[in-house]
Amino acid sequence: MKKILFFVTAALFCGSLAAKPLPSVKPEREGFSSDRLDRITEITQQYVDDGKLAGVITMVARRGKIVHFEAVGSKGVDDARPLEKDDIFRIYSMTKPITAVAAMQLYEQGGFHLSDPVSKFVPELKSLKVLNGDGELEDVKSEMTMQQLLTHTTGLSYGFNPKGDPVDQAYVDAKLWAAKDLDDFAARLADIPLKFHPGAQWHYSVAVDVTGLVVQRISGQSFDGYLDEHVFQPLEMVDTSFAVPEDKLNRFLPNHYIDPESKALTTIPGGNTDAMADYRNVTLFSGGGGLVSTTMDYMRFAEAMRNGGALDGARILSPKTVNYMATNHLPASIASGGSGEQPTLGQPLRGFGFGLGFGLVTDPAAGGVMGSAGEFNWGGAAGTVFWIDPVEELTVVGMIQLMGSPYPFRSDLKVATYQALTESLE
Repeated sequence: MKKILFFVTAALFCGSLAAKPLPSVKPEREGFSSDRLDRITEITQQYVDDGKLAGVITMVARRGKIVHFEAVGSKGVDDARPLEKDDIFRIYSMTKPITAVAAMQLYEQGGFHLSDPVSKFVPELKSLKVLNGDGELEDVKSEMTMQQLLTHTTGLSYGFNPKGDPVDQAYVDAKLWAAKDLDDFAARLADIPLKFHPGAQWHYSVAVDVTGLVVQRISGQSFDGYLDEHVFQPLEMVDTSFAVPEDKLNRFLPNHYIDPESKALTTIPGGNTDAMADYRNVTLFSGGGGLVSTTMDYMRFAEAMRNGGALDGARILSPKTVNYMATNHLPASIASGGSGEQPTLGQPLRGFGFGLGFGLVTDPAAGGVMGSAGEFNWGGAAGTVFWIDPVEELTVVGMIQLMGSPYPFRSDLKVATYQALTESLE
């Protein structure tokens, strides 16, 4: 009897190690053409055959049912093993929507108001100044708010342009990504001026890393512990984390870049070019870009958002909250001071809006890529992408590992997905 109990327990434990798959159906049952969906695989295989990508995983679901899920290519340009569907990717900025969901859970519980100053929770940022066009520091007209934190309108930056901007140079000098934890991160950030007055522009920034610290301080839990308990466990996202356990390292893919001299796809030594390369001994839990995940794990998260905050009986947000997050929170008059991992658009704020943690398609024609108004989405620095189309009841995830990709993979995936529809709900 003891042996039987042992094997039953072991089987249950082993079964819990894999992400629970969404149901798969014949594409025609959900208004897709199987033949036309094959074009996704043809396109991704061509990327691999041309030496542009080592491997690609793509997944399409409609109304919560998978109609396409394919892996093509190898694990890496220097690793000829076939890419597996449960391999683990750096998702970088696709961490941001997950962080926003965590914050909005606390919003639902009365933890903060969107009008609250960020300094209520992160007093280190209370006395920030703005560096004006004359190179002088001046007081902010008003403190950054939680709403601005969630919409990238705070005046914070990322440090992407150090040669052309003194504020971005200060980000580089502060060595933010060498911070030992989120408290240290905030202390370093407190010494850097803002690029503009809060609310004046949309500018991609470390705001979501600050949001992770807000979640940590309001909840009283470490940020990684909060996400695990309140997002990953309820949604059964078993491979999503900040650190990669030893027994999963064989599934953790190498990262790549295009060598500027040879123009060849090249493995990045150590897996990345910044301080977040160490995915084993993580103490700085970056809410803006620190997570790794699998295609199925991220589809489970995205599908929960499409489904109004719930999946398989586990509710993590109210549908009203999700709809509010997927509403454009940018004023019509707002200017853009920079871009980020915009999945579908070539120009900032061209057919583009931003909600609370998600980018939005407000005008597909202006964006220049087929889609639906109301789509919410984001992407990651290594080329990963997801989008949720409430009009067509679609959820799509695309996974690659290529930093600074010069290729239109995201646009190609969108076109290949939408052209496969035989029944549009628009």
